[in-house]
Amino acid sequence: MNETLVLKGNIIFTKNTDKFEIYNNAFIVSIDGKVKGIYKELPKEYSNCKIRNYGNKLIIPSFVDLHLHASQFLQCGMGMTKQLLEWLNDYTFDLEKEFQNEEFAKEVYTKFADKLVDSGTLRACIFASSSTKGTEILFEILKKKGIGAYIGKVNMDRNAPNFIIESTEESIKGTEYLIKKYKNEKLVKPIITPRFAPTSTDELLEKLGELTKEYSLPVQSHLSENINEINWVKELFPDSKYYLDVYDKYYLFGHTKTAMAHGIHLSDEELNIIKGKNVILVHCPDSNINVRSGIMPLRKYLNMGIPIGLGSDIAGGHKIALNEAMVRAIQLSKLLSINNPEYKPLTIPEVFYLGTKGGGNFFGKTGSFEEGYLFDALVIEDDKLIADRYSLEDRLERFLYLGDDRNIIARYVEGKEIKQI
Repeated sequence: MNETLVLKGNIIFTKNTDKFEIYNNAFIVSIDGKVKGIYKELPKEYSNCKIRNYGNKLIIPSFVDLHLHASQFLQCGMGMTKQLLEWLNDYTFDLEKEFQNEEFAKEVYTKFADKLVDSGTLRACIFASSSTKGTEILFEILKKKGIGAYIGKVNMDRNAPNFIIESTEESIKGTEYLIKKYKNEKLVKPIITPRFAPTSTDELLEKLGELTKEYSLPVQSHLSENINEINWVKELFPDSKYYLDVYDKYYLFGHTKTAMAHGIHLSDEELNIIKGKNVILVHCPDSNINVRSGIMPLRKYLNMGIPIGLGSDIAGGHKIALNEAMVRAIQLSKLLSINNPEYKPLTIPEVFYLGTKGGGNFFGKTGSFEEGYLFDALVIEDDKLIADRYSLEDRLERFLYLGDDRNIIARYVEGKEIKQI
């Protein structure tokens, strides 16, 4: 029997980066978790269905965060005056070791999951920690939440404190255990996750590539975030022309779905390789500011047709809410355009697309309300004085700039409402 859901309200989404699709006071129908259609008048075949009438509220696709570190959740807003490598050594590694403690992992990951869902992010690509047990706990917590995620046990076998790295064999054994346990899950699935090239030996990368092939898994990691990091990669892998070659050599770059965070400092040749392999770059604007990595020339990448998503990148980014990343992406694009007039500042539809359908493409057909797309949605309530005075597009922009979890009154993943306790 088909499960039908009918919502009524003001429906806003993007099919592409050019403009919003806006349906005032309309019905959206989901059947078995997928969008069937949007209607001004409800078709007769749905006349007996219960209608969830949200009146003058906004119905939008939920957010998709393509890069964040669950194990750094407690660290948000700390060490923000340090650069990347210094920040990792002074703050991050010490915190991540604590996830070997199961009770600590349960407590922190539960708070993380609650905040993620509160903020409207219902699909995410997540780095856990190097702890196999801690990562398993995160899988179970997100499964209970009912949201969609790719979760990666962080693989690292060198160039970090001994209390957080593993032997190559331990790292691969734990990763394969999680793959076998969760590879057939519907919503929460494994993803191959070398932390970044400098913390990986060639042996580890080779074995991760073998797992990628054997299980046809997606890959996530970091790429060309920071100048010091890039120089370090050149020292560690002198035979690789580019940073991306380190991953590509071992079947970890575009051979399966691949999301690479940052990608700030890239040559045109590298960008053409990325485009040819259909690797998605994840723009993490807050993090890039906080740890002084630089500003991604996002307009250039979009003009080239490179796939782009958005990431909060907590705890390099200080806030988990993805609307914050949308706003910061616009602000950085304005700054970049001052001395680079060829880089036109981003528009509201563009950043909204990146944080919904753009990132959603990594999960398949989600992040939009086009027919056949998974019905992942948020219902947004704003001030009545605002709602009565301004256009739907203005109201959405205001929510992106000023809104938070208090404005989100309902959340849906594949047609099922997610209830927060």
